[in-house]
Amino acid sequence: MTTEPPPGSGGEPPEDDPFRKQPPQQPPYGQGQGPQGSPYDSPYGGAGGQQPPPHGGGQQPPYGGAGGPYGGDPYGGFPADPLSGMPPLADSGRRTLARIIDMIMVAVVVWLLTWGFGVNEYDVDGDGVEVGKSFAQSLVAAVLYIAYDTFMTAKSGQTLGKKWLGLRVANLDNGSTPSTQTSLVRALVLWVPFAFCCACVWTAICGGWSFFDKPYKQGLHDKAAKTVVVSTG
Repeated sequence: MTTEPPPGSGGEPPEDDPFRKQPPQQPPYGQGQGPQGSPYDSPYGGAGGQQPPPHGGGQQPPYGGAGGPYGGDPYGGFPADPLSGMPPLADSGRRTLARIIDMIMVAVVVWLLTWGFGVNEYDVDGDGVEVGKSFAQSLVAAVLYIAYDTFMTAKSGQTLGKKWLGLRVANLDNGSTPSTQTSLVRALVLWVPFAFCCACVWTAICGGWSFFDKPYKQGLHDKAAKTVVVSTG
């Protein structure tokens, strides 16, 4: 049996991650048993003489793995719902507003950088100049958007927009803050098409997917990275 972590988690989350799912609390062995030999004996101990089933109840969870298509319960058993023990999923409207806030902040930085390096000073009519100008702006925008989103998400699961609106990105399989690798995958899917072509269309499709996705409210970038966005308050 493989010991590799579920895909998308980017490795085992740190033990001190405050958002990491904790193992379910088990009552002390034998607690709740009735008097010896009574009909209220626990079926897994005491006078009943029965042995507990194998780890996970001896049942195979659906989807051929321990807890569903995204890893599910990281402690190997039912319930298979990966969202068990996590905050509620974030409202898609608030997610959209947080993304707009982030886009505006980064766009201001992009404009200042391209203006400072003279990318915006050409006003002549020439296909070559215009193409070069447009590509330079797109390249700067892509690098900054990806760097910002990757750094902030890997650091705390929150960009500034998400932090202000009480949202957080989490690994679907264990609830922890995404790793740098996972955050980078998420940012690449979201921002590369946005920066180089069909920005408005891609934003509507990629981010707007969460309005209709069931059951995890994932955008296409969330699906690629196996993450969800949850509410922190």
